[in-house]
Amino acid sequence: MTLELDNRPLRQQIHLDRKALRLTALFIGLTGYGVSMAGIMRAGLGVDPWDVLHVAVAQKTGLSVGTVVVLTALVVLLAWWPLKQHPGIGTLANAVWIGVACDAALAVLPTPEDLAARIALLCSSVLINGLADAVYIGAQLGPGPRDGLMTGLHRVTDQPIGVLRVLIEGVVLLTGWALGGPIGPGTVLYALTIGPIVHFALPRVLIRVQDRPTTRMVRPTAKNRGPSLERKKH
Repeated sequence: MTLELDNRPLRQQIHLDRKALRLTALFIGLTGYGVSMAGIMRAGLGVDPWDVLHVAVAQKTGLSVGTVVVLTALVVLLAWWPLKQHPGIGTLANAVWIGVACDAALAVLPTPEDLAARIALLCSSVLINGLADAVYIGAQLGPGPRDGLMTGLHRVTDQPIGVLRVLIEGVVLLTGWALGGPIGPGTVLYALTIGPIVHFALPRVLIRVQDRPTTRMVRPTAKNRGPSLERKKH
């Protein structure tokens, strides 16, 4: 069943209902996403599939990982065009705030020395990442570049969100691995579980769009103008 995912241009998103609730959900979701990314990094048991690809391409090309992240996002955005997926407020915020939240979390989050603690940090971070992903997508203010690929395919193909997310992560992971990117147990855990987590959470946090009926302005005509106030000429 296709979720009621809205797909409006940025101009129209500004006029959506319950803007305060949507902006709050967007902020909470993006913050949780960035913090959970930091947790996955601190666990030291493998990065997520997209970062496997980013590191591999950086090693092959000599570009910095940050540059590859930006270029990859641009390429993914080009894939939105045939899906008719519109960028929005969340797309812009995704590009800025997740990095800020991740850096802030890395500054205060220690690296566990005990393996059990690292596994616990990894598992909790992957769970939070999936829940936060669903919360910010559910705000309906536009997904990030990679999530927009998932939601666009969902709208066009009517395939379940969970299945599409696992397929995308799997293709990215295999591509990154083939190019020599680093893979750990955390990478495989993320690729296999992030889709089902988002699939379970998204319908429960989705803020559906309630279009308000617009009042049409009726211009006076000869039929509805009413009695004329002009005095008849004799």
